[in-house]
Amino acid sequence: MKIYKQLLVLGVVLFGLLSFTIPSESTKYKCMIQMTNYTGESAYVVVSLLNPNGDYEETLAVQGDDDEWYHDISEWWNFFGKKRTNIDAITGATIAGGARSISIIDIDDSKIDAGFSIRFETAVEDQEYYAKDVQFPLTSETVKSKQEGTGFIRYVRLMPN
Repeated sequence: MKIYKQLLVLGVVLFGLLSFTIPSESTKYKCMIQMTNYTGESAYVVVSLLNPNGDYEETLAVQGDDDEWYHDISEWWNFFGKKRTNIDAITGATIAGGARSISIIDIDDSKIDAGFSIRFETAVEDQEYYAKDVQFPLTSETVKSKQEGTGFIRYVRLMPN
């Protein structure tokens, strides 16, 4: 009977250890987006985390709070629009040409140096949509660096907060 009690206690302990996951650590980063000097409406900017397969993993930030226009950021919308979860990453208004925006994004430390990428998509009403305005691998070096844009974004700079 004593062995059964010991096995029961061991079973409960193992179940307890396996049932709870340890929350992963994350780091907050200052994210500065400097726009080019374009003319026209302000840009919607979506910052996303992509997994090693290049698929959307998480929305890190959204500049622009009028969800009527989110479908114009079509690649992200194909991911987000299907899920229809609440966006808790809305960090501010759209960004005008020549302006800069600084926001704080939270990145899970386990995603760094693990094949993940970060993507900045931009869209401006009656103008272009840039699915990969800025995209780069998420590494220990790139989270402290400046990355050049190819569309409405002149550059992005990340810095640990």
